[in-house]
Amino acid sequence: MAESRKSPTPASSLSGDPFAPDDPFAPEEAGALERTARVGTVLIGVVAFWYAAILLTDAPEFILPPPDAVLASLIDDAGLLAENALTTISEILLGMLFGVTVGCATALAMAASAPVRRWMLPVLVASQAVPVYALAPVLVLWFGFGIWPKVVMATLIIYFPVTAAFFDGLRQADRQWIDLARSMGASRRDVLRLIRLPAALPSLASGIRIAAATAPIGAIVGEWIGASAGLAHVMNQSKAQSEEPRMFAALVAIAVIAVCLYFAVDRLLRLAVPWRAETT
Repeated sequence: MAESRKSPTPASSLSGDPFAPDDPFAPEEAGALERTARVGTVLIGVVAFWYAAILLTDAPEFILPPPDAVLASLIDDAGLLAENALTTISEILLGMLFGVTVGCATALAMAASAPVRRWMLPVLVASQAVPVYALAPVLVLWFGFGIWPKVVMATLIIYFPVTAAFFDGLRQADRQWIDLARSMGASRRDVLRLIRLPAALPSLASGIRIAAATAPIGAIVGEWIGASAGLAHVMNQSKAQSEEPRMFAALVAIAVIAVCLYFAVDRLLRLAVPWRAETT
């Protein structure tokens, strides 16, 4: 009589994902043609809604210029927009660098030391009660009209979500693993490095995704208050010169930068934290 053999439990049933990471039958990511079609559909929908809003509200061009006028400005003013976009992108990237670095350091300090945690948590919560946008004129007064007030604004907006997400992830490490490591003689530093940090990386990735979506806000608000370069500076000048199509073209450029930044960061985080299973 042949022995009954039990089939091994698939890895996907353990993670809750219907497909294992190495499952050959897992659906592949959308190809280039599908992605292009999806983006095109979204753009067509936005343009159609834009034209419909103009027709329904009968808005004059100085209130809501038509998409063809904005597209013409994007082409005619491409050099001006590209030059100022580099300034805005630099402010956003520097703000993300400083915000993520300081946020991670704060979260690690709070996780490693109870006194630091008791002192820092009220400060973090209280800092969110002060509108960051209200600090923009003060930052311009302190740092001038250069790049640094915008970098500080982006850093302040990024700092809290990164700190909160990373600290929450450090606190939610599996207690059984921590107890097992300590029973085997692991030090607090070993527990932090080998258990709590890897367990907290998915939470940190979520915080960085939020930072990527909100970082442009700090840079743009800073440029609105006072700047000599940047896309918001172009918007201010265009408004003063009654160049509404150029103003909307700069707004479109800001939106494109924000979307590209988010998906680039999301892609890098997927590569950096590949063990986070997705259930969708």
